[in-house]
Amino acid sequence: MHKKIMALFVVLSLICTLLAGCGYEYQDIEYESDYQNNLKGTVLNVYNWGEYISDGSDGCIDANREFERLTGIKVNYTTFESNETMYSQLKSGGVSYDIIIPSDYMIERLKNENMLKKIDVGKLKNYHYIKDEYKNLFYDENNEYSVPYNVGMVGIIYNPTIIGEPEHSWKSLWSEKYKDMSLNFSNPRDGFMTAQMILGYDLNSTDKKEWDNALKLLKDGKSVLQSYVMDEIYGKMETGEAAIGPYYAGDYLTMYETNDDLKFYYPKEGTNIFVDAVCIPSSVKNYEAAMLYIDFLLEPEIALANAEYICYASPNTAVINNPEYYYYKNEILYPKKEDMPKVQYYHDIAPEIRSYYENLWIDLKLY
Repeated sequence: MHKKIMALFVVLSLICTLLAGCGYEYQDIEYESDYQNNLKGTVLNVYNWGEYISDGSDGCIDANREFERLTGIKVNYTTFESNETMYSQLKSGGVSYDIIIPSDYMIERLKNENMLKKIDVGKLKNYHYIKDEYKNLFYDENNEYSVPYNVGMVGIIYNPTIIGEPEHSWKSLWSEKYKDMSLNFSNPRDGFMTAQMILGYDLNSTDKKEWDNALKLLKDGKSVLQSYVMDEIYGKMETGEAAIGPYYAGDYLTMYETNDDLKFYYPKEGTNIFVDAVCIPSSVKNYEAAMLYIDFLLEPEIALANAEYICYASPNTAVINNPEYYYYKNEILYPKKEDMPKVQYYHDIAPEIRSYYENLWIDLKLY
């Protein structure tokens, strides 16, 4: 009898080892929508930010693998590091995507250029979980082209063990005290924002002189900078190669898990707030699968896994109101009303102004 039990144990252990080796562990989840296999064998092309979906690491849900298991649809998943990179890839038409997750101002631009397919949110069983304050926003006033995915604000990450306590201002990025230890964004919209905030400008200014003044300020600070970065900031801040730089609040929490010396603040001048939302490009090849995927991302357990993995604020009430949520009432992601910084959204800007500041950015990089 004992030998039979031992043999059974060995077989079960072998099965568990094989399952672990495939990199995905099925988790028993109760879903609110009914996911059928009528699209089994088809492919869904998803284009998303890097580090922006729960991937199964550290025992969390592998969202894409779970969607594949539920539906039989193969997820072809690729990533981008900026809205502008995503736009260029989509505009080129070289690759067709079924799902993209851009930020608000880019959604507005894509919508204005007829590059998005309408989404019938009435067909999404889980859409009711989206918090009302994230519906009917300026970039999609009738909730026809997007479904909110994450919410964030930009702040400054710093290492006080290296540079002490900086002034809680954007001006700290220009301080000679932090020469060769300071970073700034490597994309024009965010990069210009850091200077516009110091100058007290509207982030959506159509005044070319204001963009010129912001350029001058950025040029003045370039001698202090170690480099312009996007996701490279992770390695630089986590290892102490750099000591102060701007980035998105949720990414600070990710970096903090690796280096708990790091601290964060929202600059006193104000900052950018943004909503990233799920959209379907007009070039979509698998629309029905895309709709299934959006509903899947809204599922309470999937939305929770994504919120905890990504560390951004969630627009999903099933997450926000869940006391077991790791970042429940976190003061960086969900500041109290009295602690909320002054914020501005980016809007799509007239092509003439956009081209103007993009050329200024090239000038800055060559300076």
